[in-house]
Amino acid sequence: MARSGIQYSDVQQAIDTLLARGDTPSVQRIREVLGTGSFTTISEHFRLWRTEREQNRDVPPPKGVPEVVVNVASELWREAQEVANQALAHYREDANRQVESAQQEAAEALQQAANAEQRESALAEHLRHTEQRLEALHRELGESQTHERHWQQQAEKVAQEVIHYREQLDQAQRALKTDQQRFSEQQAAQQTAWEQRLAQEEQRNEASEGKLMALLDTLRQERAQEEKALQKRLQQWEQRAEALTKELQQKNDAIHHYQQENSAHQQRLTELERHNAELLTQRNELQASLDKATQALETHQQQARDSDHWQEQLWQRMASLQAQLADLPNTLISSSDDTSDTKKPSR
Repeated sequence: MARSGIQYSDVQQAIDTLLARGDTPSVQRIREVLGTGSFTTISEHFRLWRTEREQNRDVPPPKGVPEVVVNVASELWREAQEVANQALAHYREDANRQVESAQQEAAEALQQAANAEQRESALAEHLRHTEQRLEALHRELGESQTHERHWQQQAEKVAQEVIHYREQLDQAQRALKTDQQRFSEQQAAQQTAWEQRLAQEEQRNEASEGKLMALLDTLRQERAQEEKALQKRLQQWEQRAEALTKELQQKNDAIHHYQQENSAHQQRLTELERHNAELLTQRNELQASLDKATQALETHQQQARDSDHWQEQLWQRMASLQAQLADLPNTLISSSDDTSDTKKPSR
């Protein structure tokens, strides 16, 4: 057998039960009293009950009710409405103030968030330009490093050439020294030979002194020519060594100039990296400010939602109070009927 759905009468009985217990009717509480039923069906019946209650609020009291009871009930109803209206006005003013404050704070938070977004956008744009500039400087630095490596290679090549020239100079100096030593040895040997030959000639014939003198003059002239040739050769080697020394000094000056340029490029790169670090720090600070503003906005939104929930609870309390006031004439009628029954004479 199929199970029947929740009827309006069931919902009305559950509402009466809740009002009798002093609880405010709601969809959840009605379903707890019934123990079954869908929220959609209960919500429709509950809305219909509210509509009927609003329509029956101004219905005149039934006939037979004493005028005093009606006046008392009307006075009580009026006082209850005034108290409820005053409380509702107070709650509305308080709720409106809280809502306006929350809206103002939310607007301020939104403005702060917008300002933070604008600042972040400007900072991002500035950071993008800085990164582009830094990339260009990196490229320039790469090119400078490439030129530096090229000039270092040239410097190394020049240094190797200088070492080669020095080796040649050392070899030339050693050869010159060897030639000087060999010339000295040859000269000493020739001198010894000449002296021996002169002694032999003197011993052999003193009459050949003229011939010997002529031979000595010839040997002296040959020696003078050889010394002159050796002196000229030594001067040439000294000139070549001086030219190599000047060229080495020029290469060293060029290497020093390249080192100074490299130091300037390194200093410029260090400054740019420091500036980039400062920009990143500023960006992190602005991001933290934006996060705080976003968190404050979410907090204000949550407060606004809590305020809406509080207003819904206030309306439910007002509905309960109005329901009790609406049931007050019936209660008074029931009390009046009971009193009249007790006053009838017994037959």
